[in-house]
Amino acid sequence: MLNKVAVVPGSFDPITNGHLDIIRRAADIFDIVYVAVMNNSSKRPLFDVQERMDLIKEVTNSLSNVKVESSSGLLINYAKSKNANAIIRGLRAVSDFEYEMQITAMNRFLDEHIETFFIMTQNKHSFLSSSIVKEVSQYGGNIHGLVPDLVEDALKEKYKQKLDRK
Repeated sequence: MLNKVAVVPGSFDPITNGHLDIIRRAADIFDIVYVAVMNNSSKRPLFDVQERMDLIKEVTNSLSNVKVESSSGLLINYAKSKNANAIIRGLRAVSDFEYEMQITAMNRFLDEHIETFFIMTQNKHSFLSSSIVKEVSQYGGNIHGLVPDLVEDALKEKYKQKLDRK
């Protein structure tokens, strides 16, 4: 029997409850779910790749079929290396759709055998992004309930360190 294998890619800087919702739902459908922390050299992340992977591992440790790794190359090549049948992308709003369709079309061009599935986020997470969470956290705003508690603590510590360096 073939395993149904999916890849959930993202920068996850940091992982939010919206990301976690998509990962959990994918884990209910697929036999193996690889959470691929993508290392995008054009972005300046708050957390390094290992920190992001550690946070994700901790908040997904109850999901036995979820594996957390990193990749800095083409997503489609990573998916092939894992014998993935699918790439899972979360959608928050219509504004995400056009961008995601472009990525999906390119991935299909590169390998037509790997399907992309879109999972709509729950309404309560539709406004949520890592960027907005970081911005609110940076200025001491309340992000409780938007990210796992462990991530909330990590954000507070990260911004405290930045303030201490000034």
